[in-house]
Amino acid sequence: MPRTAFFVSDRTGITSEMLGHTLLTQFEDVQFHRVTLPFVDTLDKAREAVEQIRQQARLDQCRPLVFCTMIDEDLRAAFQIEEAFTLNFFEAFIGPLEHELRRKSSHTVGKSHGIANFEEYKTRIDAVNYAMIHDDGVMPRDLSDADIILIGVSRAAKTPTCLYLALQYGIKAANYPLTPEDFGQHTLPRLLLPYRNKLFGLTIDPERLAQIREERKPGSKYASLDNCQFEVNEAEALMRHVGVPYLASTTRSIEELATTIMHRAGLTRRNY
Repeated sequence: MPRTAFFVSDRTGITSEMLGHTLLTQFEDVQFHRVTLPFVDTLDKAREAVEQIRQQARLDQCRPLVFCTMIDEDLRAAFQIEEAFTLNFFEAFIGPLEHELRRKSSHTVGKSHGIANFEEYKTRIDAVNYAMIHDDGVMPRDLSDADIILIGVSRAAKTPTCLYLALQYGIKAANYPLTPEDFGQHTLPRLLLPYRNKLFGLTIDPERLAQIREERKPGSKYASLDNCQFEVNEAEALMRHVGVPYLASTTRSIEELATTIMHRAGLTRRNY
């Protein structure tokens, strides 16, 4: 039977999900049934959540794991029950920080995922809009405003990486697909030449690329393994020839790709 893990928060639950998930990934031989309970910001809601946790404990016949990011002390106390193993990240870390900084924290709900800084939030929204408008080279204008331009064959994870860079880091990321028409000249497409220092490439294993394309266009030349091998080989050769750094997306998550690109391209996070 899988163990049930609850992620409980007085706001969105994003922090408790991420911290809890990071811990749970260290236990590869255990299956977890994950339940998120956001916006538990009153004692009545806390009691309802506690009853749900108790019911799950009876159903599972073992204690659920509860990961909390509750700021209010009374709400935190409500989840200290015998029927569950509870970790409250706020309680674990804020006390030592207050001691080290020699001052009390504000105990303000929603600070990390609220709009505490409007300019930072606007930067994030502008970056997301930019990534969507400049997807797959359909809007080549304003590339001078890009912080980075991802290139590579179609379906090599350029679009989700651009969106992640925008949403998580506030980076204006455009992307441009390399097609067979770009390979004969052994140089970058003319549109990209002025922005050589902003380019970063993504590549992918041809077999994996063929699987992805087959789901999109079954039985097409576009999805054939021979064509995928040709495009990947030519794209990598072109990027090596012109000196564009590139990463393989085959076994890397979007988070890993974005973080590596940020580091290798020397980009600076614009929002948190």
